[in-house]
Amino acid sequence: MEENNRTDKDILVKGLKRLALCLLCMFSGPTLLHLALDNNDKPLYIPLLVVAFIICIAALILLFLGIHTILDSIFKKKN
Repeated sequence: MEENNRTDKDILVKGLKRLALCLLCMFSGPTLLHLALDNNDKPLYIPLLVVAFIICIAALILLFLGIHTILDSIFKKKN
């Protein structure tokens, strides 16, 4: 009975893609938030603020999902 504990490369690539998207959101979210808070007298203040918060929350979610996916690819046993 031999166990195959090798890393699943397809799932690993999926996790790395999620982390790359997370990195993009980590830079764009706070940048948009700073732009929105600097221009609070402009008409697009509220929509830009909402979009910035959504992108920041998406960055956190993608971070946890990416790390979870990478750990699944490394430590889950194949049947």
